[in-house]
Amino acid sequence: MRRRSAEAGVTLIEVLVAVTLLSLLSLGMLYALRLGLGSLSRVNARLMDNRRVAGAQRILEQELMGLIPVLAKCPGSPGAGAYFQGAQQSMRLVSSFSLEEAWRGRPMILELFVIPGENGEGVRLVVNESQYAGPPSVGPFCIGMPVANPHSFVLADKLAYCRFSYLGPARDPKDPGIWSPVWGQPLWPFGIRVEMAPSEPTPARLQPITVTVPIYMYRKAEHYVD
Repeated sequence: MRRRSAEAGVTLIEVLVAVTLLSLLSLGMLYALRLGLGSLSRVNARLMDNRRVAGAQRILEQELMGLIPVLAKCPGSPGAGAYFQGAQQSMRLVSSFSLEEAWRGRPMILELFVIPGENGEGVRLVVNESQYAGPPSVGPFCIGMPVANPHSFVLADKLAYCRFSYLGPARDPKDPGIWSPVWGQPLWPFGIRVEMAPSEPTPARLQPITVTVPIYMYRKAEHYVD
């Protein structure tokens, strides 16, 4: 009877082997779970980056498409003229699109310009918004260069370059328009192009691309003069 009871039991070595196997199995499951969570986190981060890039480009397009043809009398100018300032690294205009209220907001004075990136990593495209309250409110935005402030919104970051160009009429009406890095015409451009390229291109993520927006004028500027 004693021999049979001893043979029916479990030895210490068998217990140690079972515990060791269970520990290895648990360790493997935890490692696989950790890898899965890490992959999920990286996928979510890339998805958020892609959404951020796509959203910023959509905002940029809507801001330019919402251009309002207002007249403003800037300091030193003989009379009221079309308010639009276009340079290669900065641009000023009045738009019906607002970051806070989208198309339901009031007209805003937009300042889009390029500044150095954080820690000197490339450049970034930012925008300032100010309330438009008639031609007198445009005066302070006629002179000087735009300056970033705590309320500036970053549209694109970590760019190798970002520059603006403007489509103007050709000398011959039969020819296509001419793109210029500086806008010096008395009226508004026919189109605006924002050329961007990432400082560190990677195929795994959505990259900032060149945005070209045609400008259509459906209203007369005189409607916005007080």
